[in-house]
Amino acid sequence: MSGTLTQAGHETATAGPRTTAASRMKALARAELTLLGRHKAGLVMLLVMPLALTLSSMSVAKDMDLEKMGLSLGTMLIPTAIAYVLVFGIYTQLVGTYVTRREELVLKRLRTGEPGDVEILAGTSVAALTAAVVQCLVLITAGALLLDVEMPSRVLFVAVGILLGLVLSVLLAAATAAFTKSVESSQLTIAPVMLLSMFGSGLFFPLEVLPDTVATICELLPLSPVVELMRGGWSGTLSWSGALGAVAIAAAWIVLSVFTVKKRFRWEPRR
Repeated sequence: MSGTLTQAGHETATAGPRTTAASRMKALARAELTLLGRHKAGLVMLLVMPLALTLSSMSVAKDMDLEKMGLSLGTMLIPTAIAYVLVFGIYTQLVGTYVTRREELVLKRLRTGEPGDVEILAGTSVAALTAAVVQCLVLITAGALLLDVEMPSRVLFVAVGILLGLVLSVLLAAATAAFTKSVESSQLTIAPVMLLSMFGSGLFFPLEVLPDTVATICELLPLSPVVELMRGGWSGTLSWSGALGAVAIAAAWIVLSVFTVKKRFRWEPRR
């Protein structure tokens, strides 16, 4: 009798309520959104930098013969604005977030609990993703109204480009954080991706203005296929074969980023 009671008591003690993956990610997202709202530098990077750089790109684009490349000012600038949000609102923001949470031992404590690795990384990224998606919608709406841009010729290409850009920005941030020793050094580790994306992925100017060899190399950069899908889908200049090629390049970067995160990501401070 006593053995039965003991066993029943043990079962009762161990069968307590458990959280679900959705509830854990929701809690992480809520905490990150609260912290983002208190982080003034992060808000400036997210809200001001994409708009300021888009305006700078506008002054450059006005001096180009965009019609010769099958583009208009709107189809040039709206994808550019979205790409700036991906770079500054998600990528650079999340690199700092992952490194900060690691240095504060937050990631280590989370990993000793119920959340899995994917849940922790994804839940931490939800705040930046949410803010970035909202800003993209605002920029698309404002750009369409102010620049008199029609609906995309191939909506599917644009949607796939944005989706791949969101996923790739998060994974690149986690991969970059794996090589970042401290919060201070994150300004150096994000520089290559940030600068190459700005000047080599068609944000300031279309790749068509570059020499063929240089343009071919730039097409292989992480955000180049994302910009190509958005811009080509909006203007209607991108073929299905070109779109599949862009998706393949983006997928390769996603696979490489996942592999890097699995092999190199650190969950506690470097000593």
